[in-house]
Parts: sequence; C-alpha cells; structure tokens
Amino acid sequence: MNIIDKINRKQINPNIPEFRVGDTVRVDVKIIEGNKERIQAFEGIVVSKKGGSVSETFTVRKESNGVGVERVFPVNSPKIAELKVLRKGKVRRAKLNFLKDMRGTYRIKERGAK
Repeated sequence: MNIIDKINRKQINPNIPEFRVGDTVRVDVKIIEGNKERIQAFEGIVVSKKGGSVSETFTVRKESNGVGVERVFPVNSPKIAELKVLRKGKVRRAKLNFLKDMRGTYRIKERGAK
C-alpha cells in the first residue's frame, strides 16, 4: 500500500450511512458565524453522486418557497455533523436532472415497497 492510500484512509468519515440517488436525506451542516458554531439541517432528495474515495460528492435538491435549491456536499467533509436517510427512493437514473424542470410535487417510489 502506498502513502497516498494511507492518507486517504484516514480522511474517510466512518459515520456516513449508505445512501443512493433518489433517497431523501437530512444533512446536518456545521455553520460557523463569527465565534459561534451552530448546526443547520438541509433536507432534500439526492440528485447525484460523483467521484469516489475521499473526493466523493453528492448533490441534494429541495424546494424552498417555490424556488429550487441545490447544494453539493463532500461526503467526507468535517462540516457534516450527521447524515440521516429519511426515505429510500427507487429510481432508474444515475442523475435526476429531470427534477430541475418539474415544479411543485413529484413522487419517487420507495425502495422495498412494491
């Protein structure tokens, strides 16, 4: 094993559960304002996953007051306090870019249920 693999293994966050594209997740993000630190939740649908190992990222999309908001998170970031999977979605795409065009409600089937 070379040195880069050893460094990458130390950087991986073991507290992240397994999740896929289409799942509804709540990401608790640490936000620092001045000398205060607080945790803010960002809840939405995982639209895409990208990369691997240490550089893996995922994009979460939600609608806030009728406006679509997307946010990209590094999976192994120390700013992620907690990641919780609320619903497991069943989709047949690797990237859910079609959700950008949809307004209002859309339904994603749940994995495990028929």
